[in-house]
Amino acid sequence: MSGTDVLKLAPPSTPPSTAAPRNDLRVLFFVEGFTDIRFVVGLSEICDLTMAVPAREYQQSGLKGRVENSGARVRVDEIAGGRLGFQARSVPYLWRVAPEFDVILSQEMLRGSLSATTVGALRGVPVVTYMAIAPLEYFRCRRERGQIGPMKSWAGETAIRACMGINGRLATRCLALGPYLREVAARWCARTDIGLYYGVDVNRFRPADAVERAALRRRFNLPADKFLIILSSRVSHEKDPETVLRAAALARQRGLDVVLLNLGGGYQQFLDLPMALGIRHAGSWVLGRPAVHPMKELPDYLRTADAVVQGSLAEGLGLSPLEALACATPVVATAVGGMAMHLQGYAQLTARRDADAMAAAFLAIGADPDAARAQARRGREYVCRQWSRTKAFNDLARILADVVAPLNPAPSRP
Repeated sequence: MSGTDVLKLAPPSTPPSTAAPRNDLRVLFFVEGFTDIRFVVGLSEICDLTMAVPAREYQQSGLKGRVENSGARVRVDEIAGGRLGFQARSVPYLWRVAPEFDVILSQEMLRGSLSATTVGALRGVPVVTYMAIAPLEYFRCRRERGQIGPMKSWAGETAIRACMGINGRLATRCLALGPYLREVAARWCARTDIGLYYGVDVNRFRPADAVERAALRRRFNLPADKFLIILSSRVSHEKDPETVLRAAALARQRGLDVVLLNLGGGYQQFLDLPMALGIRHAGSWVLGRPAVHPMKELPDYLRTADAVVQGSLAEGLGLSPLEALACATPVVATAVGGMAMHLQGYAQLTARRDADAMAAAFLAIGADPDAARAQARRGREYVCRQWSRTKAFNDLARILADVVAPLNPAPSRP
């Protein structure tokens, strides 16, 4: 098909200790926007994987280079066009290739999955949708921020509800990232299970002692004697970097020598926020760097921090706080969505848009870092038990096999 490019890449180099057992299922991973390199690599280890992606986003996001450099065993079909063009081309593409696969794994439950579930139903190929965000809650943040008016808000919510309703009925199975999103997805799909997405590689995300933390700060040219807070999430409408900045400024006013580092996409936008918020003289303590590779530099950055913060207006789960806890790094997070459900007892949770409470959490960690790290170590035990990478892909391999099994019944004995 025009606009489709196929790449055949080399076998993966992921350490065997973190890999789930591989099966021979032929899986088409259908992506309507962006996905994470950690999920692609892990998925390639458990099946015979083909990935269909929008060509422009695949290139511009940097995912193409990461996949090519990962050594993942995956064929990639790049589908040309913008949002509407991709949607139009994806239907004939899916119709043509669907019978080649045992199962289609489709990202989210929105417009892209609408093509996958419809074609899957017509072609008799099972489709599993994988929801990692809360679509309505995230979209409503645009209205809360004043980015859209009431008519666009109504039209957007109507379209989201329609997509989720149709996909929920047509999908063979729906997976949702964690128990909170399972509750959300189950409103639309009765056949919903919990998925762990790419989980947390607890061998890479591991604790560091004081000596290693100091060495890492020197390596990354970070101040040795400051209270380093890392915000690793991108700047997006559902995130709340404004409250994080206000909280950090308040903590500084109250005597904690904070340096705040953003490692997410759009870090330059983050660096411009203090002036817009009326926070003066922030250039010396608000830092930003491009998003680092999540399988290489990110674990070391999280190990070197005094705290990791996740400020959000809405949140489906929050894997960044789990990765920080795996490093035994204290976490401060907004008590919304999945973070409110699974971080209780392992992180300092603060009310939505409450900069004063978030500043108090930073000060508490600074006043008793040993107690904060002890809490984070309990969080690491929780992550190792419930959210490990190995468990995530073992569970996914089992679910995909279960979905396909009814179509391939075992032969009866004579």
